[in-house]
Amino acid sequence: MSKVLIVEDSAFYRQLLKEALHSRFPSMDIFEAADGKEALQKIEAMLPDLVFMDIKLPGESGLELTQKIKTQYPDIIITILTAYDIPEYREAAYQYKADYFLSKGSTSKEDVLTLVDSILSDRRVDNIGPKRGNP
Repeated sequence: MSKVLIVEDSAFYRQLLKEALHSRFPSMDIFEAADGKEALQKIEAMLPDLVFMDIKLPGESGLELTQKIKTQYPDIIITILTAYDIPEYREAAYQYKADYFLSKGSTSKEDVLTLVDSILSDRRVDNIGPKRGNP
């Protein structure tokens, strides 16, 4: 079973994403955090497989939070999901070790679900042997 943490200060957007994920992945455990402090507590407690991270959070940047998480838990997949789709943020996301970057404005629900499906498929393959395409 996969565990996902949605780190987003907008309760409305968290709910939309949670509903979309549950519709495609009914057995997925989905947790929510509204800020960095709550996110770190939940990550330590539950060790999610995947984190959706907003950039603009109360108290701490989602980019800084991403770097902290990846330093301590490098296997957690982090997808930046932001309304600020500018090249500087995209570049910063990868510098801070995010695995994926999605724009809220141009990413459809289906795009998000397809990405999650791909990540989960890769995880299942990792658990039984080498990734596809590697000898």
